[in-house]
Amino acid sequence: MVKFICYLIFLIKGWRYQNLLNQEVKSFVMVGAPHTSNWDFVPAMSVAYKSGNKAKFVIKNDWLKFPLNLFFKPIGAIGVDRSRIKTGEVSSTTDVMAQLFKEYKDLVLMIAPEGTRSANSEWKSGFWHIAHKAGVPIVLGFADYKRKIAGLGPVIHTEDFESDMKKIMNFYKTITAADPSKFMLDQRYL
Repeated sequence: MVKFICYLIFLIKGWRYQNLLNQEVKSFVMVGAPHTSNWDFVPAMSVAYKSGNKAKFVIKNDWLKFPLNLFFKPIGAIGVDRSRIKTGEVSSTTDVMAQLFKEYKDLVLMIAPEGTRSANSEWKSGFWHIAHKAGVPIVLGFADYKRKIAGLGPVIHTEDFESDMKKIMNFYKTITAADPSKFMLDQRYL
């Protein structure tokens, strides 16, 4: 229901949806960028609704306890138990998240690699490592506030970290954030 309401707001505000994704790609890590405002929630949920995939995102397990679970679960939250790292069951958070692709059929895992809504010249690279470890592609999700278009962009099959990051930065350099002063590309890959 929340995704549908977001999609109605999206349409009323004059936004359009664009999907460059091949129908055969079912499981992937979806990069969500730019992420400079809480309002990015509306286009993100609209893309999840319109694409028809059951997009998920991870939050701490604690956020999925009653009553917060009544909101977060329906919009796609998956709780991550980081204690598995402390016990040595897995070696990193990216391992935990890569394993989700074994647990969920046709998983679309949304990640905002900027790691903050503030300007950040170095993106977190976990999204790439998760996709690589899980053997799934990366799809570049976007919300372009200048053109009022949001959707799913190019597919990147992980091969070489540096060249993949350059492709990603090249795509996002044409996208305008809700607050352009808070959006920075990773300067290491320009």
